Amino acid sequence: MSKLIKTMLISLISIVVVSGITVVIVLNLPGENGKTEAQAIDDIVEYSYETPDITTDLKDGSFVRIQFQIATDGKKAKEEISKRDFQIKNALIKEMAKMDEEDFKVGLDDLEGALKNRLNEVMTEGKITDVYTISKVLQ
Repeated sequence: MSKLIKTMLISLISIVVVSGITVVIVLNLPGENGKTEAQAIDDIVEYSYETPDITTDLKDGSFVRIQFQIATDGKKAKEEISKRDFQIKNALIKEMAKMDEEDFKVGLDDLEGALKNRLNEVMTEGKITDVYTISKVLQ
């Protein structure tokens, strides 16, 4: 075989091998497919803590009963947050004591963010990734 044919054959084999490796890498990377989304929601559910109903008064004298789902970043963080139940209640009572009925109606995102920040300050094993309001009754 001539030198030109050997060079072309080696180049062709190299292109095929590189293309094959590229296809394998692209197909195995986590992306926007449904499987990774399902795994993500499964992780959120598995590592979440549901608070008990908490009833307290607001600044204007009205009462609220509220419950949260607190998402953590892992098993150890979930175990820790369940032990910090009293701190969750304390943080909520302090935050809601500053709110009146109107603040509570429009400021739920602020309350969730404040609870997340306050709890992350005391967490030692992992962190709080999200706080979701799952039940709320304003009286």
